[in-house]
Amino acid sequence: MAYLKKPKAFWSNYSMNILVVGGGGREHAIAKSLSNSPLTTKLVVAPGNPGIETFAKCYPIASDDIPGQCKLAKDIEADFVFIGPEIPLVLGLKDELLKLGISAFGPSKRAAQLEGSKTFSRNFCRRHNIPQPEFKYANDINTAKKQIELLNGYCVVKADGLAAGKGVVVCDTVDEATIASKEMLENNKFGNAGKSILIEERINGIEASVFAVSDGNNAVLIGTAQDHKRAYDNDEGPNTGGMGAISPAPALDQNLEREIFDNIITPTINGMKLEGYPYQGILYAGIMITDEGPKVIEFNCRFGDPETQVLLPRLSTDLVRIVQNTIKKNLKDMVINFIPQNAITVVIASKGYPGDFKKGVLLPSLKNFDDQTKISIFHSGTGKDKNEKLVSNGGRVLSITSVGENVEDCRLKAYNVIKAINWDQGFYRKDIGSL
Repeated sequence: MAYLKKPKAFWSNYSMNILVVGGGGREHAIAKSLSNSPLTTKLVVAPGNPGIETFAKCYPIASDDIPGQCKLAKDIEADFVFIGPEIPLVLGLKDELLKLGISAFGPSKRAAQLEGSKTFSRNFCRRHNIPQPEFKYANDINTAKKQIELLNGYCVVKADGLAAGKGVVVCDTVDEATIASKEMLENNKFGNAGKSILIEERINGIEASVFAVSDGNNAVLIGTAQDHKRAYDNDEGPNTGGMGAISPAPALDQNLEREIFDNIITPTINGMKLEGYPYQGILYAGIMITDEGPKVIEFNCRFGDPETQVLLPRLSTDLVRIVQNTIKKNLKDMVINFIPQNAITVVIASKGYPGDFKKGVLLPSLKNFDDQTKISIFHSGTGKDKNEKLVSNGGRVLSITSVGENVEDCRLKAYNVIKAINWDQGFYRKDIGSL
């Protein structure tokens, strides 16, 4: 299908040309939500994926191709650009679009440092008294080892820069932490992202992901979720970009949400404005609920993946309206509503992920699942071969999302579809949403 089109005359006062930057499961969910808005006239996604191209026009322009994305936005006369992934945000895509007079949804390059540099983020939280773990910055192994030994190896080693969600190693011993530090600092495991690292106090509790949207002055919660980062059941194995999620976050109630909003989200938005780079767009706070209260594990400057795949199917407020109010700095009195149901998503990943894995592996036909009630199959890492057959094109390949009256209902529907897909070259966690 080419463009998503609606009659121009009918929507003459509201016609919106929209470009979505990105090509993963997050962008599939974003594009689907935007396509459902009566305000959307033309929807373009770059680079997109085979799932997205069934309802929107896709162009093979990489997310980090800043000149290419700017040219495309100008060519289609985009009313706004929704920037999905972190890399183009950290590279300053919004700034370049604004120079062309094109509105964009997402933080500026300077504001995106909250995710682009963990050192910046930790120092920012320290300056503004935002609760977080203790940490030590290191760019050589001797400095790292001193901090590791001080914590008896019970710590978290983090690459300072962007590492696709895999630059975090949770350690139990001095040897584990030292090896992780050497791999980043000396063995170039994460390239420039690991040239500097953080050794953090390892805090314990229950994790939750909290999402807010900010216009630079005000913020509104736009959902909560619980991510499952480890590769295997029972939270075992290496960290990944995320193997599944559940929404709303089971560990949060209204009191905790209010505490997180008042003590973490609001001081962050106020602090960014005070320091001269107002934060606009999605702010994702990864939270650990400890005995001492909620603490920030990390900030992301965009929607999470796979959390977006469970947040947006529950969203009942028009996403285009949310973006418009953000760009116009008019969020103050906006109420964002959700359907009163649960959602889970389960990621089917390529065997070997997050290590080495094969691309171009043939996938089963998904056509039989298109009409599944309240089941969405979001393409996270797919492509097409020379015969136009659907193949794998990444570590995380598909996200199977189910919405239901309760978590058990969601689990039943999602896992039944996964079993029916029956892709023997992939694997998935069997405990997503298990309470």
